[in-house]
Amino acid sequence: MILTNLKIKELKRPMEIEVVRIGQRLVRDDRVTTHVALVSRAFGASKIFMTEVNPEIKDTLRKINETWGGNFTVEFIEKWKSVIKKKKEDNFKIVHLSMYGEKINEVQEKIRKEEKLLVVVGAEKVPREIYEVADYNVGVGSQPHSEISALAILLDRIQTGQQFEKEFPNAKRKIIPTKTGKNVQVKETRD
Repeated sequence: MILTNLKIKELKRPMEIEVVRIGQRLVRDDRVTTHVALVSRAFGASKIFMTEVNPEIKDTLRKINETWGGNFTVEFIEKWKSVIKKKKEDNFKIVHLSMYGEKINEVQEKIRKEEKLLVVVGAEKVPREIYEVADYNVGVGSQPHSEISALAILLDRIQTGQQFEKEFPNAKRKIIPTKTGKNVQVKETRD
């Protein structure tokens, strides 16, 4: 399970978003879980909570922060149910990503108006109670696809691309957009 906390200052109305990944399939999901964390970070998340994962993922994200900036943190937790319960008590709306859910095109405007979201991303068969506790069961297409792509599309749609204007403080490297080639600004550091 993975939780992500997202606060974007550049939005007209800041939105706080957290993501929960429920379960993990052995071996295959180390890479998928790492990519869920990377997408969460790149799309403006400040924190991710995980259970049932390889502890090396935390080190990978720490190294990304050191090089590319930001204050993204990883915290391991034991029980996702208590997190969902607490977030509901804290007025978070629960958004469950599922190919069986309502079409994203039909609910994105309503979700965009929320102030706090907890996005549930499953790794295996999601317990029925998630469908019941969710305020929104959202489908990004009604065909089998990657949970990573569903998360990225949802986060982009509800923030209308504004998350890409975020600056990552204390970056040692920064990509300078260019029409052709690569341009990476490297900050000199003293040890």
